[in-house]
Amino acid sequence: MPGRYKLISEDYDYLTVLRSRMSEEMLEKLLKIKDPELHRWIADIIRWAEPASVYLVTGEEDFGYIRRRALEKKEELPTRNKMHTVHFDGPRDLARDRKNTRILIPGGEKIPFINTYDRDKGLAEVKELFRGVMRGREMYVGFYCFGPKNSPFTMHAVQVTDSAYVIHNENILYRVCYDEFVAKTPGLQYARFLHSAGELDEHGWSKNIHLRRIYLDLTDYTVYSVNTQYGGNTLGLKKLMFRFCIHKGYLEGWLCEHMFITGVKGPGDRITYFTGAFPAGCGKTSTAFVSDTIVGDDLAIIKPVNGVPHAVNPEVGMFGIIDGVNPRDDPVLYKLLNDPNVEIIFSNVLLTNDGEVWWNGKETPPRPGINYAGEWWPGKKDEEGREIRPSHPNARFTMSIRVLPNLDPRVDDPLGVPVQAMVFGGRDPDTNPPVEEAFDWVHGVITKGAALESEKTTAILEKAGVREINPFAILDFLPISIGRFIQLHFDFAKKVDRLPKIFGVNYFLKDEKGNFIADKNDKIVWLKWMELRVHNEVEAVETPTGLIPVYTDLAELFKKHLDKEYTIERYEKEFMLRAPMQLARIKRVVDFYSQIPDTPKELFEVLQEQAKRIKEAQSKWGDYIPPSKFDRK
Repeated sequence: MPGRYKLISEDYDYLTVLRSRMSEEMLEKLLKIKDPELHRWIADIIRWAEPASVYLVTGEEDFGYIRRRALEKKEELPTRNKMHTVHFDGPRDLARDRKNTRILIPGGEKIPFINTYDRDKGLAEVKELFRGVMRGREMYVGFYCFGPKNSPFTMHAVQVTDSAYVIHNENILYRVCYDEFVAKTPGLQYARFLHSAGELDEHGWSKNIHLRRIYLDLTDYTVYSVNTQYGGNTLGLKKLMFRFCIHKGYLEGWLCEHMFITGVKGPGDRITYFTGAFPAGCGKTSTAFVSDTIVGDDLAIIKPVNGVPHAVNPEVGMFGIIDGVNPRDDPVLYKLLNDPNVEIIFSNVLLTNDGEVWWNGKETPPRPGINYAGEWWPGKKDEEGREIRPSHPNARFTMSIRVLPNLDPRVDDPLGVPVQAMVFGGRDPDTNPPVEEAFDWVHGVITKGAALESEKTTAILEKAGVREINPFAILDFLPISIGRFIQLHFDFAKKVDRLPKIFGVNYFLKDEKGNFIADKNDKIVWLKWMELRVHNEVEAVETPTGLIPVYTDLAELFKKHLDKEYTIERYEKEFMLRAPMQLARIKRVVDFYSQIPDTPKELFEVLQEQAKRIKEAQSKWGDYIPPSKFDRK
């Protein structure tokens, strides 16, 4: 990959530098990778950041050492379950930092709604932040695949960090593929991730939060992350690699999406594969878990295979939100999170004094212990008099997907699984129905994907509950303009013979009293209806905004899958067309995209046509229109 930035510009004997910090065993492992540029980069980091030693993660034989070091360094704390550990990021480092996550571009080209920065200035700034930052510490180097081994979908990456917690997470979340680096170099392209937690305070938390920086260099696919520990800012192959994947897909004409990949059973045990995009905290993980099989819960690389879109999961683990996970709504996940034989890293939960991991959703009340803010007891308040929650709303768990009882057997298939449906969902209390099918690919890309709107959650460092447009649930991760990303979906459609159907879902619709209308487990019914629609086995009602279920089909599905009565009154409340809200939403979307110069003209045309259909229905039947007014299709 051209244009690799060097921390040290002068020529020097980098092998001598490597030998000064690496054992013979570690150096031998590194030199088996026939890539002098990699060797030089690691030597640059040694000279500049000044670690005391270097440890390479090359296979599962290294996992125990990394886990032990995380505990010895107190980056993770033991619990009463031997396989469970707890990590705390500190009260000022509990979510992704939008403001200080910047895309480095030569000249600092401005892109609407994307935080860009001049590459030269950014590299100069972050270079100084790394000067001596690892002094006296052990540095870890890991080699990972972003996707199945020996797959045309897969990208590769090297993670360098002084945090055993970070590398411990990577070992659970991704396939270690040192062997591919050895076999495929020279010539293997890979991304690079350099991280340091920075100076630590008395709690072991990153101290210089005001100097927290997460800079992504698009020129040479390198990320620099410093003065932070939260996974969304530090785990190179998570949402940081995701940005590079999006960029590479844009250049080459394929899709990298913020989507789960699951299989939904239909009649005769038929498996239909879905992908689905939801902003954090909007039901994405729970939707994956109620599906019949799981390929992945968060990310999807989608490429055409013989004219059919196929998806692979670049990960083999979950970095999921744990807040609210309970035995009634999430029985499978809850059982796994309490299984003493499953390796789990919990972050920013409550660790009670007797060693129990507690989060909001546990059956017992919280007891005194320590959490993300230090020592905790019931009723503890912060400096402003606000009660401190025992477990943070953005508390997380890291766990392998290989422990899932419904893991799809094709999880490691180098060519992935065929995608037959795409689902988009967000937090919407008053506008969209629980499930709706788009009229076609373009209509779906625009009205379900590009127009996705949701209330913010605690996964970002901003006020929760504020509604925002979050295209494809990917706004925070785009390294290219939103307009180009939309156009990419239109162009991708030309490369395949069979396009997936597109659906929108909304689990958060509320009644006039402000209560959620649907139960959490109702989503299985929406999935089963969508599966039938993919194969055109049930009719639908055509409304101005899309195709919705026929009442009798839903009533039958609720009875079959949940043994629950579904009343006509509830159906009409959930699936009525709320014309004023829909028109207001279209205006917000149009206003948003009017700020983006390269928005495809089709977006405005499709939304204008939809607004016209809504107004025509409104003039006939009023503002709130029951589904019985519309015809079946």
